[in-house]
Amino acid sequence: MTARRVLFFALLAVSFVGLGALMTVTLSPGGYTPLDLFILACFLITLPWTIIGFWNAVIGLLVMRLAKNPVDAVCPIEHGNADRRLTSSTALLSCVRNEDAASLEANLSAMVAQLIRADEARHFTLYVLSDTDMNDIALQEQQMTARLTERFAGQMEVIYRRRSNNRGFKAGNIEDFCDRWGDRHDFALVLDADSYMSAEAITGLVRRMEANPKVGILQSLVVGLPTDSAFARVFQFGMRLGMRSYTIGSAWWQGDCGPYWGHNAILRIQPFKEHCRLPELPGKGPLSGTILSHDQVEAVLMRRAGFEVRVLPLETGSYEANPPHLLEFIRRDLRWCQGNLQYRRLLGLPGLKPISRAQLVLAILMFLGSPAWIGFMTAAAILGMVTDYMPYRADTGAALFFTVLTMVFAPKLATVADVLARKDLRRAFGGPVRVLLSVGAEIVYAAMLAPIMAVAHTLFMGGLLFGKSIGWGAQARGVQRLPVLLTLQKLWPQTLFGLAGLAWLSGQDLALVWPVIPVAIGPLLATIIAIGTSTPTLGRIAVRSTLWRIPEETTPPEELQALHLPALTKGTAPMATQSDLGQGDAKPVEA
Repeated sequence: MTARRVLFFALLAVSFVGLGALMTVTLSPGGYTPLDLFILACFLITLPWTIIGFWNAVIGLLVMRLAKNPVDAVCPIEHGNADRRLTSSTALLSCVRNEDAASLEANLSAMVAQLIRADEARHFTLYVLSDTDMNDIALQEQQMTARLTERFAGQMEVIYRRRSNNRGFKAGNIEDFCDRWGDRHDFALVLDADSYMSAEAITGLVRRMEANPKVGILQSLVVGLPTDSAFARVFQFGMRLGMRSYTIGSAWWQGDCGPYWGHNAILRIQPFKEHCRLPELPGKGPLSGTILSHDQVEAVLMRRAGFEVRVLPLETGSYEANPPHLLEFIRRDLRWCQGNLQYRRLLGLPGLKPISRAQLVLAILMFLGSPAWIGFMTAAAILGMVTDYMPYRADTGAALFFTVLTMVFAPKLATVADVLARKDLRRAFGGPVRVLLSVGAEIVYAAMLAPIMAVAHTLFMGGLLFGKSIGWGAQARGVQRLPVLLTLQKLWPQTLFGLAGLAWLSGQDLALVWPVIPVAIGPLLATIIAIGTSTPTLGRIAVRSTLWRIPEETTPPEELQALHLPALTKGTAPMATQSDLGQGDAKPVEA
């Protein structure tokens, strides 16, 4: 593992120096002005995550293609005996705040029913841990819990607890559980309100924890549920492609210092209770007080205590629902942004592993890259307008642009390469033609979405300096068209940025600047994109098109059939021909 980490950081360092040198040469005409140096500094800040994503993808692709068992290659822990009955006690923690009780009940009922059918329910207790501050929703939660208690009486205990004081938000919610009931159980499986897991996935995590007493947190690979939201459908298709190569590649070098994403993961309660209590950050302002992005901090504290934190990169049985529209997606990202920036106060914690400390730094850089990118693009445009000569070298500039572009999309391209190389995956994703069409459209979509998010991050971080805070509110789940005035109110800065970009593009040689057109078009059309992709109509069209198909739509697993998801029940999609699917790799299917 040490050799892997040395190699990975050597690749990171060489790539950073090489790209930085290439940018330095690109800016060399006319000497280096303060504006040139500013552009270079912004560029360097954006590089770490780009380079990490690229090398994770390269390593992930090599592992996927060359390893006999890619999962065991990066998560070398005992599986546990699948034929042996469970011996431990596990708490299922459903952490909710102002959520739709009907959807929650459907998910929890299906999960418990599966555990009962697997004859393992007696080893589990379901806890509905509510931070709801709306009395009418709290009443619905209580009624839901009463129905679950009656339905599963004698098979699984169901416990409901509503906190009157929401101290610590979700982390405080779980901490309260540990103090009240933690001694009753060996493990806790943390679930969000939109989480859904099969019995096989749940018992698989428990068996691995039973067989590996030094594992403190085991994180499953979470994939998006089939959705009838146009926004989420395209987004999660891209995430699905990028996630596998990226996660396998990162697990290859992170090893026992892996990630924890706060849900669909199992915890060893005793060390979690003893070592993972979060500190309250001193001072005033939005970056003090409760840590919003609690999960990665809990992971590094668990590792500091001597327990392993592992990710299990299996794409089966562990699901979540992605935000149904752009405004909710932005709001969730801003909460993560505020939480990650709080990590700067934790970098000096004693006893952290070097990899853990690096993870906290990278989590901060993840969002600092957005204002750096905005600064880079703005300064580069100004540089071209204030100089009466070519301010950069075209040859090295083109090489740099296409190199960075390839690195940005490397995780998706790596997984696409693996999908196209395997008959079973080609069939699962709907055939090579559909995969390539979907990938091409998703890449354009992602290129337009990235500057929208960068503007949102930048403005929000500017607001943090003046005390602005995001807090922790209820999340939007359902598919419903966004109000026009609300969307305009939220996204007018992106529109203004897009207009400025379009004005700049209009004065340039199109043959030279065509690759950056999405940078202006995306923000310019932000309101239209947000409203359009939030509508149920466009969602139905996206489902019926059979583009951006995920394997769970091609062959719905048994655990999803119980949920009656709209994306799987909206009727018959146009039947695909063999030529559409590509060389007969997949059979006609229904959406």
